[in-house]
Amino acid sequence: MVRTPQSLFRTLAIAEAVSWTLLIVGLIIRAVTGWAPAVTIGGGIHGFVFLSYGATVVLVALNNRWGVGPTILALVSAIVPYATVPAEIVLQRRGLLAGSWRLAADRTSTDARWYDRPLAWLLARPSLLFGGIAVAVVALYTVLLIVGPPGGSPAQA
Repeated sequence: MVRTPQSLFRTLAIAEAVSWTLLIVGLIIRAVTGWAPAVTIGGGIHGFVFLSYGATVVLVALNNRWGVGPTILALVSAIVPYATVPAEIVLQRRGLLAGSWRLAADRTSTDARWYDRPLAWLLARPSLLFGGIAVAVVALYTVLLIVGPPGGSPAQA
């Protein structure tokens, strides 16, 4: 498992920024050469990383007990090209990425939550946790591919 919530979050924030680059390059290639598969490839990679980043935000937010504000900031940052990296920096400076994985539920903590016990159980089994997240991301990605691209396909227009 990734050693800390911070390292996982940073990795996915950077991957999301890189995936934006792939999508933008694909758009430029299509505009210059007319080769549409460039957008399909860049967009497919970006879509998968986008969903993975969103799952990472939720996992880290639950583990680090973020409020609604920081969670929304992190999620919305994926919509704006390259904003995940500055969002990661802001969250880091505010101390919201500090700490380790909560591998045991602490019922005596003043900020204990109802989900601490199942989350700790899953975090203690990283293969199961990340396998489950991967299956969920792949399932959602597949459904979104079936539904089609945002705005519909050119054939529908």
